[in-house]
Amino acid sequence: MSLLIDAIGFGIASGAVIALGAVGFTVQFGISSILNITYGSLMTLAAYLGLFLVGARLSIWLALALGGLMVGLVSVLYHRLLLGPLVRRGTRPFGLIVVTVACGIVLQYVIVALVGPNAQSFGNESGSTLHVLGMTFTFAQVVIIAITGGLMLGLHLLLTRTKLGRAMRATSANRILAQSCGIATDRISDVAWLISGTLCGAAGVALAITVATFDFTLGSIFLIPMIAAAVLGGVGQPYGAMLGGLVVGITSQVAGALWNPAYQDVIAFVILIIMLLVRPRGLFGAAWSSRRLLA
Repeated sequence: MSLLIDAIGFGIASGAVIALGAVGFTVQFGISSILNITYGSLMTLAAYLGLFLVGARLSIWLALALGGLMVGLVSVLYHRLLLGPLVRRGTRPFGLIVVTVACGIVLQYVIVALVGPNAQSFGNESGSTLHVLGMTFTFAQVVIIAITGGLMLGLHLLLTRTKLGRAMRATSANRILAQSCGIATDRISDVAWLISGTLCGAAGVALAITVATFDFTLGSIFLIPMIAAAVLGGVGQPYGAMLGGLVVGITSQVAGALWNPAYQDVIAFVILIIMLLVRPRGLFGAAWSSRRLLA
């Protein structure tokens, strides 16, 4: 029983990071409809930027914030200089996916060229352990869960209580109609890619903090659980991605504890396949999105 409770605790901590990355992924997809596979390599870039900032004697949490913001700016430039022009030239979705895969590989090996292939670590940044309802968390995990909760609440308020949020939802639902209503959809895209990249960067640093060591494959490995979480909730639906992240994180950890830890990553693939077969639109599908937009 204690093993199961510990696994749920690890799942909540893992799910918080997955949710952070999955929400960023789905916000960007909801606005641009581009399946950005480079996302994983941007997470890796953020992890190394955070490590560099900590080495420059900044606090680990300031490094997380700055690393996220820097990757957010990189994300905007990536869309502005490469993906946006390709979309305007009529590049098909499959071609865009190939481009993002290629860019992810290039970025991955640029990182290798700069810092080397050896594993890196943030060291003893996890802090002391805390016990909550029988579950054990490190101090770093508790802070990351709190940061994730705060960012998700902030995103919710942005989408539901501000003119910018309404413009983002309108652009996501129907870009042409939004343009005809006077919404500057190009600027909305920049904001979406900034938010997406910032959440991606924050997730990359948070993930690197919570693992013992990491290398240039960090984000690429973590990309599948994030996509599974996004598909589970409904791609393009931030609220679904929040729930999907927790479900994937807890399910993977519990399955690893009860079955075999070596196969816990397989659970993300299983969830992804089942959702695509049973409910391709996810738990929060297009009908739910339309009701939210009308509300």
